[in-house]
Amino acid sequence: MTEIGGLVDVAATLRALRRQADLSQRELADRAGVPRSTLARIETGQGSEPGFRTVERLIRAAGGELAIGGPTHASLSAVPAVPHDGRRDEAGRRYPPHLDVREVRTLTDWPGAWWAHWYTLPPERWPLRVPEVTYDRDRRRRDERRWRERIRRQVRVRRVTDELPESSWCIRAELPGDAVVGELRAHERSEDLLLGDDLGDQREMILDGVVVAPELRLLGIGRRLIARLSEEMGRAGIRTARAFAQFGDVRFLLACGFQLEASRPEALRLDRRDPEERRDTGAGWGRPGSAEGGGGLGQGGEGLA
Repeated sequence: MTEIGGLVDVAATLRALRRQADLSQRELADRAGVPRSTLARIETGQGSEPGFRTVERLIRAAGGELAIGGPTHASLSAVPAVPHDGRRDEAGRRYPPHLDVREVRTLTDWPGAWWAHWYTLPPERWPLRVPEVTYDRDRRRRDERRWRERIRRQVRVRRVTDELPESSWCIRAELPGDAVVGELRAHERSEDLLLGDDLGDQREMILDGVVVAPELRLLGIGRRLIARLSEEMGRAGIRTARAFAQFGDVRFLLACGFQLEASRPEALRLDRRDPEERRDTGAGWGRPGSAEGGGGLGQGGEGLA
């Protein structure tokens, strides 16, 4: 409910109802059987005060309810206000509330910036002027955007410890009802064993993977999982996390604060061979006939058997 000085702000409430129902002025006017010009005058506060019956028909057509609370007070069911209701276009007009106007912070926020995904151009070479705000005329896109925003607000992130080894970590992103929409898996590694020295049981975290439901990507869920991992590492006294990634996953981890390590050795792979295959080739581990065959680890390999 929107009130001004104890009175219901009918104009603001109608705009909020139209946004909630995703209706344009023309669509709401047609549903209520009211001329569109009448609805436009009510929403802009022009002309005389609207009649009670007219307001009631518009509210009911938009899915709202009007309640009488006393001889001098009428109230409307609570409706979330239009977030961008105070914005105006270049002509000073209010934006349609049902289109969910949003700021253009980067080129990818504006559907008209077709070049943003293929070219890196300085602002002076942009083929079109980028507006300050944008919106979706396609109702399907608006519904999808609202659904994604609702999911973003509802997601909760927590660490799961049930039935896991002490050194294994699992952090989940869940919706109400325990529906899992994202998961992070990691494990601890002892730097004492890795370096062969007594460092006081110093440990580091190895990131095994971050998975988010495909339809919910780009909502920041993966970043929230990484952030929760960082918080939990702080509580456990673990300072370092390491990860191996390729292609797009590298960009994701960099965005989450990871850094590339040029000094780290290349990843190695060990292919296990069946006993029959080893007898046929005359080699154990490694490539047949190579220096790695037989000992499998090069010079001094027998000592590590």
